[in-house]
This record gives sequence, structure tokens and C-alpha cells, in this order.
Amino acid sequence: MELKDFDFLSDSTEQTTTRYVTFITPGLARFDLAILTTNRFYGKKLVIDMQSGRSGVLAYDDLEEEGVLESVFKLKAEDAAELAQFLAMVLGEVHFTD
Repeated sequence: MELKDFDFLSDSTEQTTTRYVTFITPGLARFDLAILTTNRFYGKKLVIDMQSGRSGVLAYDDLEEEGVLESVFKLKAEDAAELAQFLAMVLGEVHFTD
């Protein structure tokens, strides 16, 4: 198979900022995260749990939705609540640009 055999819907390159953070919550859950800031997701950030390989495109308002972190990262409610407390300090508001 060759590159010409693929039907690309999108293919772009951009400079991003990545923050790597490892922390232990008060409930003793450990998180190893990569948080990517990019123009691609309308102000949301790509949050990757490097332990599980799971990722989600998230903004502050996603933290207010019940079950989002539990679903995305396959967490217990207690661990998701503590992760939400950290992410609330990291994720900014979404800014739509056209």
C-alpha cells in the first residue's frame, strides 16, 4: 500500500504546547497527564492519561457535566471528582473563533 492509496480527510501540522504533570490526589489516586494546548479544538485542551492511554478533548464546562471524566478516563466517581478539581485549575474557558 502507498500513501496515494489513502483518502485523507484532514492532514495538518501545528505548533502546540504540552504540559506534563504527575500528581497524587488527597484520596491517593495518581495521575500522569499530558495536557496539550492547540488551536484545533476551539479552545478545548487534549488531556491524555499516560497510564491508561485514554484521552479526551475537554474544557472547563465539561467538568460540570455529570459522568464525563468517569466515562472518558474510566474512573471511579471519587477519583473523577479529584481529577476535576485539578483540571478546573488548568482548563480555561472555550473561545470560539471564525
